Amino acid sequence: MKVTDFILTVFCPILFFSIGVNSVDRHNFKTCEQSNFCKRCRSMNKSQNSMFHLVSDSIILNDKYLEAIIANTNYENVFLRMRLDGLKDKTLRVRINENGNPMYNRFQPVHALVSEPIFQSMTMARNETTIELELEQSTIKVFINIIPFKLNVYVHDELIIGINHNNLMQFEHYRPKPETIPDNEVGSWEEFFKEHQDSKPRGPSAVSMDFTLYSSTHLYGLPEHADSFYLKETSGSDPYRFYNLDVFEYELYNTMALYGAVPFLMGHGKKNSVGLFWLNAAETWVDIAGVNNNVDHTSVVESIVNLVSGSSGEKEVPQAHFMSESGIIDFFIMLGPKPMDVTRQYSLLTGTAPLPPIFSLAYHQCRWNYNDQKDVHNVETNFDVYDIPMDVMWLDIEHTDSKKYFTWDPIKFSNPIEMIRNLTNKGRKLVTIVDPHIKRDSNYFLHNDALNNDLYVKNKDGNVYEGWCWPGSSSYLDFLNPKVQEYYVSRFSFNNYVGSNEDLYIWNDMNEPSVFNGPEVTMPKDCIHYGNYEHRDIHNIYGLMQVMSTYEGLIKRSKGNKRPFILTRSHFAGTQRFAAVWTGDNIAEWSHLKISIPMCLSLAISGISFCGADVGGFFNNPDKELFIRWYQTGTYLPFFRGHSHIDTKRREPWLFDEQTTSLVRETIRTRYSLLPLWYTLFRNHELTGAPVIRPLFFEFPFEDNVNNIDNQFMIGNSLLVCPVTEPNVQEISIYFPGKDEVWYDKDNFQPIKINGFVKIPVPINKIPVYQRGGTIIPIKQRVRRSSSLMKDDPYTLMVGIDLKGTAKGSLYIDDEDSFEYRDGKFIHLEYEFINNQLISKCIHCITLTTNSWLEKVMIIGIPSVFSKASIHSKEGSTTELTVLYSASNQVLTIRKPSINIAQNWTIILL
Repeated sequence: MKVTDFILTVFCPILFFSIGVNSVDRHNFKTCEQSNFCKRCRSMNKSQNSMFHLVSDSIILNDKYLEAIIANTNYENVFLRMRLDGLKDKTLRVRINENGNPMYNRFQPVHALVSEPIFQSMTMARNETTIELELEQSTIKVFINIIPFKLNVYVHDELIIGINHNNLMQFEHYRPKPETIPDNEVGSWEEFFKEHQDSKPRGPSAVSMDFTLYSSTHLYGLPEHADSFYLKETSGSDPYRFYNLDVFEYELYNTMALYGAVPFLMGHGKKNSVGLFWLNAAETWVDIAGVNNNVDHTSVVESIVNLVSGSSGEKEVPQAHFMSESGIIDFFIMLGPKPMDVTRQYSLLTGTAPLPPIFSLAYHQCRWNYNDQKDVHNVETNFDVYDIPMDVMWLDIEHTDSKKYFTWDPIKFSNPIEMIRNLTNKGRKLVTIVDPHIKRDSNYFLHNDALNNDLYVKNKDGNVYEGWCWPGSSSYLDFLNPKVQEYYVSRFSFNNYVGSNEDLYIWNDMNEPSVFNGPEVTMPKDCIHYGNYEHRDIHNIYGLMQVMSTYEGLIKRSKGNKRPFILTRSHFAGTQRFAAVWTGDNIAEWSHLKISIPMCLSLAISGISFCGADVGGFFNNPDKELFIRWYQTGTYLPFFRGHSHIDTKRREPWLFDEQTTSLVRETIRTRYSLLPLWYTLFRNHELTGAPVIRPLFFEFPFEDNVNNIDNQFMIGNSLLVCPVTEPNVQEISIYFPGKDEVWYDKDNFQPIKINGFVKIPVPINKIPVYQRGGTIIPIKQRVRRSSSLMKDDPYTLMVGIDLKGTAKGSLYIDDEDSFEYRDGKFIHLEYEFINNQLISKCIHCITLTTNSWLEKVMIIGIPSVFSKASIHSKEGSTTELTVLYSASNQVLTIRKPSINIAQNWTIILL
């Protein structure tokens, strides 16, 4: 939501015309030069000698890990403890912390990890200068240089990644404040930004490390930034910044921090991919250098010489320099070798999204704010009048009683249960907003509970912290406190959240946390959390902690039966286990439509597949062309929600002209027809970590031409999508990857067999979407007003054959909203077309039945004319089928096989 709306209205309305509110004010947010620890870490010289050495006689290898002491040669008697773990599935972990009993505990955001990683045994050999570790049957080797401390990681004797090769490691140990601050520590003990003071009572505590990705040519990831999908050099700009902030109307193509921080980076090269996960919740900056250069890989012998001598071989290769204000050095290296392997390895650490209820994959309608119950009723009724499917209505802050969460406006929303039931009678749901700021009102039960039970974050003096947000004077729940977590979970019970039921779901917004009068519109860093941690230590994980409690609250209210749905703005590594994410307060401009694709792709490869953008743009008013094109794009992103600001014109799909209504109706109906595919892909993501949407190089990792493409993407392995994201365009160039591939236009089934760019006409009704040859896509062609009403409807199989005349696909079915699928109550089918036969095989069909049946099969790209077909069921029966062949596009249609979808059967073309 828009911070200036509150500030300008409440504090200084006279300044409205002089300030301007059409773009982000950069002066409200720090640069690296204004962030003292970033400036210190970035000023380190690559040519300097490393200050960190291993203590030779401290090196120990036990059954699980290697441990050693690191000496800081700049300080006498300052030691660190290093631990290196070999983990399951080609993954390494390195942790470096202060040795002994430091003055203050350093925060470790273990909440991001789904469980304790599984160890892999290692063997060790060493000499006076180097330690050699081997794991995974000697395919992975780690060479550790003792003086100075450096690491090299090899796979099959090829150097993949080097650690501290540029001598940029830093670990500022806690120490008493000196009577006289030395020149190199000015700003380390107190820092000012605009009118705000950061008292920094604990002094400098920064950590940093540099990584050289020798086997990579391109780097990706590091969400959330409104930038290109592929990472760019930062030598002439600020580093990429991780500091969750409320940045409305954000600028594009820069490295400024936004709402989320997922410190995951993927390197990709001609032969392999590698992942790097920097587990730190404090403010972090990441410098990138050496990208997009093709280099020869360094040999084992040469790199060991370089490791000992401190030389990197003077070759320009991709490099990343992570710099965090506090915490420990804790990073994971995932060794692939393919992009999909890296995401699997990362998902073993941070988890995958649980299969969402199917309604959440359908269309959502939101606005700040629908005025009252009558307004909600009129909007959802008009979706039926205009024959546009819709599953979820959303309510923003105005639905509450004076901005007090878990309440309802007593006049405008006097009977919420009735309102929800009117929706659920049509198969629809309701989402309400619940933010972390709590109104300081003595008549508000939640505020009183928080005061009486010590649930709030404290300021630096130990008193309850008070800031300003939508309700005015507010305090903030301390979600690090187990007592707060338990209390917050209880708020979602039906008895406590009066007016809610199991068909109401939750939106956690403003949870960076947003503080309108705070430094950089957030909480001061010297506030104190449970465990005596400063806010600077935990900032980027605050939103995740709220979402975790919300998720547990929704689980407990249904006694574990119903799958939650939550949307969050703030996010961190691991958020995917609890919530969907959207790209925040965007603008109704073509550039913001375009940037939504690389933003969601970056999140998807970093574990968060369930991503979308406010369709139509949150701020300002889209014209009809932008409105149509945005709906066409949103149809093919995982989270699909129309949303707009309180000051914008109403823009429900029927409020434009007839053409706009028709085209928006068509694209939303397309989304509903594809729900079986989306649902199957999300189940596969839960099991394997595979991104639901993915960049082209995930499917074509050895094709160099796809590495810089971020206006196209794949849905699973089967659909290629290239939305139109520019105005007044009559045709666009689309890159078709793969030398031995065929792609079928989703609209007319015409094949494209070219590997390269092809110009495609894109009239206003055209969404360039292509089915990959060799895939089978399940769809439902009977689109109804909501997804739940389609549950037992029949399926159609779209069989796009490859150049060899074959195709494969799958279908997943369950009850669509409970956790019973985890007890085996689901249907999993695999399909294969080979030798002119379509074979259905039940992989798991014994614990759940379905009334859905097979309505149609369309075989695309089949060159021969077949006059008939027969279907053979598992019981041994044979039924003759009628076929229709179109020679113009080589599509064979088999109508009404009329067999239950959850069976083994074979259709034979005759």
